Amino acid sequence: MTLRLDAVTVDAQEPDEVARFWAGMLGWRGVDDPWADAALEPTDDTGFRLRFLRVDAPKVSQNRIHPELTSDDLEHQERTVARALGLGARHVDVGQLPEEGHVVLADPGGNELCVLEPGSTFLADCGFLGDLSCDGTHALGVFWSEALGWPLVWDEGEETAIRSPHGGPKIAWGGPPLMPSTGRDRWRFDVACAAAEVRDEVDRLVALGARVLDGPPADGSWALADVDGTEFRLLAD
Repeated sequence: MTLRLDAVTVDAQEPDEVARFWAGMLGWRGVDDPWADAALEPTDDTGFRLRFLRVDAPKVSQNRIHPELTSDDLEHQERTVARALGLGARHVDVGQLPEEGHVVLADPGGNELCVLEPGSTFLADCGFLGDLSCDGTHALGVFWSEALGWPLVWDEGEETAIRSPHGGPKIAWGGPPLMPSTGRDRWRFDVACAAAEVRDEVDRLVALGARVLDGPPADGSWALADVDGTEFRLLAD
């Protein structure tokens, strides 16, 4: 199996602006990328890029994937929030309670992110980009564990999480109740493999429960939906 998580792709009306925000937050560097209008390469142990694609449609609903940033102490959390606001973020209300210690923000494209309070045992061994917190069923966590070959590092009730054997952020799914689907998610996974292996990987993903939405396309990318119906792309190297 050679499938890998190549990138998380973000739809944005102003992709360069959103990319600048995340470059400033994460310290990642901009790179040319044939699959994106703007892209960032990690400078830490994260094993995937961030890609930003231009779309005309404005963001109208809460994302089903949002990044969570960790804090060493309360002062660090305050500095992170201040830096985000200085880069163009704003405070947003997604139903968080006043007694909860995390701070919910939106980047310049309206994408939600959390700056966590210190003391998270779940992300204790992760870096600044602690995890991608996702809306999804238990079956979805199992699907991505098997698709990528990443072990389940959390499997309690309906909640699951996976992490690359090489480290980096976790990807976590919170289980039901799920948010209603409003079409293609603005944050999505791009997976990739060698061009000669694409057909085999498509068949393997379908056997795991995915379905093909569009393919085989001329540009070498396949649109698929996972077991929860969430769209992702399979790219040929």
